Amino acid sequence: MSPDEFDARVRFVAELARRLHQYGTSAPRLERAIDGVSARLGLLPTSLSTPTSITLSFVDPDDGELALPRRTMVMRVNPGDVNLRRLCEVDAIAERVLAQQIGITEGLAELRALRTGLSVKGVGLQVLSFGIAGATVAALLKGSSADVLAAGSIGLLIGLLALVAERRSNFAPSFEAVAAFLAMFFASLIASSLVPLNVRSVLIASIIVLMPGLTLTTAVTELSTQHLVAGTVRLMGAAATLLKLSLGTIAAVQLARAFGWTALPSQALPVPAWAEWAALAAASYSFAVLFQASKRDYPLVMASAWLGYLATKYASAWAGPEFGVFLGGVAVGSAANVYARWRSRPGALVRVPGIILLVPGSVGFRSLFFAFERDVYLSLDTAFSLLAILIALVAGLLFGNLLVPPRRSI
Repeated sequence: MSPDEFDARVRFVAELARRLHQYGTSAPRLERAIDGVSARLGLLPTSLSTPTSITLSFVDPDDGELALPRRTMVMRVNPGDVNLRRLCEVDAIAERVLAQQIGITEGLAELRALRTGLSVKGVGLQVLSFGIAGATVAALLKGSSADVLAAGSIGLLIGLLALVAERRSNFAPSFEAVAAFLAMFFASLIASSLVPLNVRSVLIASIIVLMPGLTLTTAVTELSTQHLVAGTVRLMGAAATLLKLSLGTIAAVQLARAFGWTALPSQALPVPAWAEWAALAAASYSFAVLFQASKRDYPLVMASAWLGYLATKYASAWAGPEFGVFLGGVAVGSAANVYARWRSRPGALVRVPGIILLVPGSVGFRSLFFAFERDVYLSLDTAFSLLAILIALVAGLLFGNLLVPPRRSI
């Protein structure tokens, strides 16, 4: 191919890699996607993806497999957040280019034209979803009506704080610590002066959106597939987030003790059994909003969250929590690959929301919290529970890929 044609294909693949990373694609899936697209465009690629960088090298097949790369580039990128709508759009653009429905130059222009920002209505829904997620998780944790109301209110406050963090780069590094501090502070204040609360349940529910459970699961998946650099970096990033959440919580606990706050005696009854199903419906809707799915995919995303939760719930009642999480992972992984084969769309539409209620972010948070409280034995016990759940979930996803081999990388 001519030098100009070679450069055009390289630019398209590089922009495709940057966009996939930006919208939350894990290292093994991104590298497989890039290698597959490059091969179909007549390039011999070498790709390396980490949470903070992408390295790409390209050889022209006419030069021979032993030739030195014509182009090598290193892109510095920030860890991406899941954006299902944009991920589907990127996938569709790549498919149209590979099918020669549009040219490479036109495909590159469409990739560069994608925008991640939300409308005013979208921003409002994102903030509201923090509150919905907090209230529904409190209900799923068998909390009282007061717990549900408190977790939802504090969740809304944290949603507004997240909006500030997005627009102020100097505040973003301390956002998780400040959010956990405020959540614990207000939960303790309400429990000591207004109405009895299960403070720990309210705390976990109100900051559940900030828990890095999905990041932990992705990190262990990357390590298990020998993407050691990406997995290690992502694991350390998740640990840093858990540390910030724990430090903020401990600071609020110490302040509450200094003020002499003590929880009111509680005789509150948990929410009725039917509330679990209402909470699950509301939670799955909030996940569709938080993962920025397109409106036409809301039913699919919500159904995927139901699939993972129900498979795990009933399997856990039958054979224990770890095996329940394993079967939940198998069900979600298989369903994601079936959908990707059937609809020729990203399996992430099923896989990501399907495991969100299974990921053990809150378990890791409790382990660090107990460690800071100097309860070493309980901290270690919780840490082993975290490890068991992570292994079970990742093993379930891998077995799901064995039952239904993936045809698509993302």
